[in-house]
Amino acid sequence: MSQVMKGYKARGVVLSTVKYGDSGMVVQMLTDRYGRQSYMVQGVRSSRGRGSKMALFQPLFMLRFEGLESNHSELHKMREVQNDVVFSSIPYDVRKSTIALFMAEVLYRLIGESEANEALFEFVYTSVEALDRMEEGVANFHLWFLANLSRHLGYFPGNNHRKGDIFDMREGLFVATQPLHDATMNEAEAEMLRDLLECDLDCLGEIPLNRAQRVAMLTRLVEYYAIHLEAIRSVRSIEILQEVF
Repeated sequence: MSQVMKGYKARGVVLSTVKYGDSGMVVQMLTDRYGRQSYMVQGVRSSRGRGSKMALFQPLFMLRFEGLESNHSELHKMREVQNDVVFSSIPYDVRKSTIALFMAEVLYRLIGESEANEALFEFVYTSVEALDRMEEGVANFHLWFLANLSRHLGYFPGNNHRKGDIFDMREGLFVATQPLHDATMNEAEAEMLRDLLECDLDCLGEIPLNRAQRVAMLTRLVEYYAIHLEAIRSVRSIEILQEVF
């Protein structure tokens, strides 16, 4: 069977890159059309012509491109790539660039290659745009993102929080009494989780967390995910987040 190439237009968010050959790379992206997809991109490190395109493929950069799908390979090709959103702050703010690295790594670890998920893609896209714009509440953003990502991965809490509840991480439920295991968030952490899930991004700066509370809450959220998706434990940027925030 001869090779057939089918072109398409798509938007995507860069998750990771791996060097391939002298001037190419394989780029993992979350796309609106194919979900998470691998792309071969040639000539990105070439010094000829218009120069290197490496700057386009940084973690969480938002691109618009033409893709090529082959009937002989699961690896798509990419051409005619450009920024879909030009960031005003993420590449220049160490707090935001650290969060972007974390978000990209979490998405890479937790989302397998699958069919498009429009709700997940739009959540990620609007979250990245919001991070770039926001001025207040940046220090809490990674907690908000991780808590609300659970809605799109099937681990969103199954009931509403009531005053005095703790959170059963195994069952994904707010409960009034301690279950027969220790995989729980205490009352204060359960309230914090509720606030993160209910909070509008414009009000994220109003959640009063100090550094110790942020570190503790990130630890609990990672533990919650790890019960269902062990891959989150291999996210190396968690340690960097804990140092920055």
